[in-house]
Amino acid sequence: MRLIAGLGNPGQKYQNHRHNVGFMAADAIVRRHSFSPWSKKFQGLVAEGNLGGEKVLILKPQTFMNNSGQAVGEAMRFFKIAPADLIVIYDELDLAPAKVRVKTGGGAGGHNGIKSIDAHCGKDYRRVRVGIGHPGAKERVHGHVLGDFAKSDEVWLDPLLDALADAAPMLVAGDDSGFMNKVSLAVKGSAPEAAAKPVKPPAKGQSHIRQARAKKPAVEIPETGPMAAMLKKLFGKD
Repeated sequence: MRLIAGLGNPGQKYQNHRHNVGFMAADAIVRRHSFSPWSKKFQGLVAEGNLGGEKVLILKPQTFMNNSGQAVGEAMRFFKIAPADLIVIYDELDLAPAKVRVKTGGGAGGHNGIKSIDAHCGKDYRRVRVGIGHPGAKERVHGHVLGDFAKSDEVWLDPLLDALADAAPMLVAGDDSGFMNKVSLAVKGSAPEAAAKPVKPPAKGQSHIRQARAKKPAVEIPETGPMAAMLKKLFGKD
């Protein structure tokens, strides 16, 4: 039996938060694969079904994010589920929006839900990190994570959740690479792109001004006169 835990905070006011993308993914899987209705158990909401012939329990902890491990640990002990059979889906600041990465073990990366699960269940479980992007400044992180997805995010969020649900059997089967490739292809073209191409940095030890002066001038420089002296000084021509 496999346990898939989607992380988030319970309650209507949190349901569209970026921090709740794990709940959103869990809901999408349950809908797509006709799992049982949600019921209250293990300090959470659970639904049962099958993915690729494997019996699967999906859990949305109702303990609030920071205590996610209490609910996950209780379900694991009841069904005698090993960490290797646990899959946790959650939001990741350090991934660009619509990017998804799967890994086994590792650090919590500052995510309090993962810290709690590590404490209650050990670290050797698989982590599905769903990118929500970083706001760019540390002081804006709290508002970003605990803020609703923007209307413009729907262009990639909806296809992403559909893709996560469609590819869930591959995840349960242990085909992490295939799962990531399928999700990536499904959202290709809808994910946010960089607004501008990166600017090539100046050569080591050379300022942008010196680089500009080193370029061949676009105009001919007179040989004599005040203008010639000024242009020669500007372009560094002897």
